Amino acid sequence: MSIDALKNSLPDYAKDLKLNLSSLASETLLTEQQRAGAFIACALASRERGTTSAIMSEFAPRLSAEALAAARAAASIMAMNNIYYRFTHLASAPDYKTLPARLRMNVIGKPGVDKVDFELWCLAVSAINGCGVCIDSHEKILRDAGLTAEQIQAAVRIAAVVHGVAATLDGEAHSADIAANAVAA
Repeated sequence: MSIDALKNSLPDYAKDLKLNLSSLASETLLTEQQRAGAFIACALASRERGTTSAIMSEFAPRLSAEALAAARAAASIMAMNNIYYRFTHLASAPDYKTLPARLRMNVIGKPGVDKVDFELWCLAVSAINGCGVCIDSHEKILRDAGLTAEQIQAAVRIAAVVHGVAATLDGEAHSADIAANAVAA
């Protein structure tokens, strides 16, 4: 499935998502690797098969094998870290914040691509997963590395649109299942 097929699979009421998907696919504030990796990491984080398939088909060929593995690793490691660090932030007891995580996170230190690109992908996934601690941490690293607010926003806009597409398609699939079950009953 291509990006065009993905857009065509969206219902008419999601026209804004279609338009945003088109414009972000050619976003110029990010490098090709940053943009493609953000799309892939966010699609994986959004967990919807059709969205992931279309985005992988469109953007995986634009990345080296190392960059593709790093984008996948960003989605994977943040799936774990966003839960853990969101818990430490939201828990009322202050001692959780001082305990060592005791979780392996080696890929963050050696992602196999430019550290800035990996951090950008981690930030985008953290936006999807709603972890403020991780958003703050990755955003600071990116700003310290020289990325602009507009570049960071571009990655988060990709996260927002990819997640919106995935949520819409997932909702449509559930609606179809409910309708089919009602007819069968």
